[in-house]
Amino acid sequence: MSAALLAVDPTSGSSLLSSFGALAVLVVTFAEAGLLVVGFFVPGDTLLFPAGVLCATGAGSGPHLTLWQVLLGAAAGSIAGTQLGYYLGRHGGRPALERIGSRRLKSVLERSEALLSHYGRRKAIVIGRFVPMVRTVLGPAAGMLEVPVRTFTLWQIIGGLAWTQSMVLLGFWLGAEVPGIENYLLPLVALVVAVSLLPLLLQRRRPRP
Repeated sequence: MSAALLAVDPTSGSSLLSSFGALAVLVVTFAEAGLLVVGFFVPGDTLLFPAGVLCATGAGSGPHLTLWQVLLGAAAGSIAGTQLGYYLGRHGGRPALERIGSRRLKSVLERSEALLSHYGRRKAIVIGRFVPMVRTVLGPAAGMLEVPVRTFTLWQIIGGLAWTQSMVLLGFWLGAEVPGIENYLLPLVALVVAVSLLPLLLQRRRPRP
């Protein structure tokens, strides 16, 4: 058992799904959204989309996941993790960020704050759930900026449900409709990640006021 656990690659969605099934979806979505430093290194989109495919196909010798379990785990993990990040940001704030001392983390946090400023709180909270890295710092950034609890909670739930359920259901639909789709998971996941990064790239190109 210990050897099997040591063989698991926590940065690989396929490895986590093969070892832990739907439980991996719950844990990873929570860690990505709620644990500021760890969240950068765990798969998000690269876990949900393949999980949806596996619900439909089982990917040959791979695990066959149950759709409702994956949908529930993804929603619960993402929503709970983001809410935790919000409260950590609200109560820990910038002093905690300074102690971490990560340039990459600070850079993404600045982009998240710019996203909140440019699109407005409600729209930015929803859009941010679809953007890798921004998704991880969205909660802490909103907490630091003192976004009202009710506003943040409502819109992060809406965004969290929209992101998790759409990613899983897209994978499930393709798995059910396209024969052999599991053989092309890697390029498809890369495409999903590339598309999800577009809002962040477009925001970076806008001139700062």
